[in-house]
Amino acid sequence: MTAFRSGPQIVICLLIVVTFLGLYGVTSLLHSDPNDVEEGSFKSTWVHRLILNLIGYSTIFIPGYLIFKYVRITKFLERSGGGCLSNIIEMCVVGRESLGANEAHPESPTRTLRQDALLLLFCFVGLQGSYLTWGILQEKIMTQKYTNSLGQEGSFKDSQFLVFMGRVLAFTFSGTYLILRRQPKHTMPLYKYAYCSFSNIMSSWCQYEALKYISFPSQVLAKACKIIPVMIMGKVVSKQKYEYYEYITAALISVGMTFFMMSSSTSKDQTVTTLSGIILLGSYLVFDSFTSNWQNALFKQYKVSPVQMMCGVNLFSFLFTAVSLFQQGAFSVSLNFMVTFPKFAVDCILLAMSSGAGQLFIFFTISCYGAVVFVIIMTIRQGLAILLSCLIYQHSITVVGVLGIIMVFGAIFLRIYCNQRLKDIRRLPTSGASKV
Repeated sequence: MTAFRSGPQIVICLLIVVTFLGLYGVTSLLHSDPNDVEEGSFKSTWVHRLILNLIGYSTIFIPGYLIFKYVRITKFLERSGGGCLSNIIEMCVVGRESLGANEAHPESPTRTLRQDALLLLFCFVGLQGSYLTWGILQEKIMTQKYTNSLGQEGSFKDSQFLVFMGRVLAFTFSGTYLILRRQPKHTMPLYKYAYCSFSNIMSSWCQYEALKYISFPSQVLAKACKIIPVMIMGKVVSKQKYEYYEYITAALISVGMTFFMMSSSTSKDQTVTTLSGIILLGSYLVFDSFTSNWQNALFKQYKVSPVQMMCGVNLFSFLFTAVSLFQQGAFSVSLNFMVTFPKFAVDCILLAMSSGAGQLFIFFTISCYGAVVFVIIMTIRQGLAILLSCLIYQHSITVVGVLGIIMVFGAIFLRIYCNQRLKDIRRLPTSGASKV
């Protein structure tokens, strides 16, 4: 009986080991020492780096898919008789059963006007501070050269390592919060986090890589246009319907963005917008739009808390990026760059901390004040990020570009206003009926 039960466990372990060794061998064949790569060759392009990253992520996806199918076909969980491996597979594949109404969120205490104002100020300062710091450090790391005490110069190019650092800190922050604060019972199968985790790290990677081919203000304005791909992805993923004003404001944002992109001028030290930059920026918008819509669907279906979502997504992001970096031997290269250029090490740690802290402030703000207040705060952040980037890195914007900025952010605030007005109008019949 023991041998019968251990047989499927051995098969599962073999699937993991064989897949890892096979894909590690493929990566070793394709990967080259960065110092030996010729400038302008295929191995120096972002496409080659993307292929290597995807092979690394497949080390998690392929055995995960095979184990999922194997467990379902062989009814492994019904025959395993328990154990550590069985419990892990159960959490990943089928999830846990809910205990019922006792798992509901505790009610928040009523706040006074003064407390509410101070808490809103705290959220505003936290979001602005963490994400403005993150944005400036992101541009600095990906576009500026570092110089050490010996006069050596170097540029950091591994976007995936920056994603890894951010996800490690975010997972640590959210995991610590879950330990300290009681949460509803988690019932969702863990594998469902993998989809939005993959799209999340791909959107971050594309965002970092795009800075090598496109200016930071153009990237920030493109983020302000996320409403368009989010609406399209919402129709595809969740079959959502939108109001007429949402289509109008989306069109205004598109026109404003076009004005800005066409009028942004660059100096010799600035990054010129290229086809690669546009492709990477477009990919970022697609992946980021899928992430938010998939997470929204999970929130509705499984009622997970925001911090549970943050912890689950960053757990898989950590696994994806760690395996990929290990296969490429990138840990030693990045750590060596940290030792050679101590200023980069400080910037990298601050970037990861600001990213992790920013995610916590996002979930905290939405839980306290809702999505509308959060969008307003983040819209202000995007405008401030462009202003700071132009001041610090000397990006120039023409009059037409300024008009484009005004049109984009004006359309965003118009959408927020119309959305709030529509909610107020929809409440009126209910209020009138209750008075009667």
